[in-house]
Amino acid sequence: MNLFSYATLASYEWQHPKLLLLLGLVPLLPLLRWLLARRRRQVVVAFGPGGLRPDWRALLRFVPDVVLSLALALLVLAAARPQRASEQLTQTGRGIDIVLALDVSASMELEDLKPTRLEAAKRLARSFVQQRAGDRLGLVAFAGQAYSLVPLTTDYDLLLTNLNSLKPGLIEEDGTAIGTALGVVINRLRESTARSKVCLLLSDGENTAGNLDPLLAAQLAHAYGVRLYTIGLGEDGFVPYGRDSTTGKPRYVQTRLDETTMRQLAQAADGRFFRATDNKALGQVFGDINKLEKSDIRTQRFRSVEDFYRPYLGWGLVLWLLWLGLKSTFMNNILED
Repeated sequence: MNLFSYATLASYEWQHPKLLLLLGLVPLLPLLRWLLARRRRQVVVAFGPGGLRPDWRALLRFVPDVVLSLALALLVLAAARPQRASEQLTQTGRGIDIVLALDVSASMELEDLKPTRLEAAKRLARSFVQQRAGDRLGLVAFAGQAYSLVPLTTDYDLLLTNLNSLKPGLIEEDGTAIGTALGVVINRLRESTARSKVCLLLSDGENTAGNLDPLLAAQLAHAYGVRLYTIGLGEDGFVPYGRDSTTGKPRYVQTRLDETTMRQLAQAADGRFFRATDNKALGQVFGDINKLEKSDIRTQRFRSVEDFYRPYLGWGLVLWLLWLGLKSTFMNNILED
């Protein structure tokens, strides 16, 4: 490592950075000595047959001053205390195991949430994931069937990649199998030893598929200690769905959320029901859940500091001694001759 390169000096943290301002005064020392010497001495220029002859001794007079300036600069660097710090974070405590169960049925393409119900839900789910720290997260997608796409993991990049890939038609069997989705979630969470086990179920419809009754599934979730938050997406009634290919006007389809059942599911599993009829409400839902389910994670910070002042101090002292030697040896006599 080159201790005197600009890159090295720029990489340091300085314990006393204000002392570095003294470096600006160091070059003034040779200049001041030269001005004083000029006032004391008469400059003699000798002209001979060969013309102007430079006096090499005049140049040597500046050698002690240059050595002294370098010594002072190095001593200033040492006094400013160059350091490099390394930091290590250690997290202790137990996180939460959370599974996101997201409806990807065809009705999630409706546009009462912008740009669509599914894209709005994915965007807020991404934000929710990015705010977690130390929790294990999983992902379940469901329509007419339910599939576990990501097991419980702290690899949030993997989960976000799979979350971004969700789209209507991902599952061939259309419909809304809420009970089946809860069954898949329970299989993921039942052996968890986390302090808290949570399922976030997002859907825009009523249960129309699957063989497992949703209320029975919610009761099983409660038996396994899984708290269930159900989130109903979108409005009831006629909502926009694309545009007519002939007229270009918006098309509307009728949709209905079984809010009563969604509330019952949440109550059966010691959770809460939320209704999100627009993007702002959906954002508020995720914010509320984020406050309700806080991880018990404690962060310990370890900071170690390595000093680098010794090389600068050592070279500074060496040059200081060299300067004293130059001032007291025959070179000084030569310079003063």
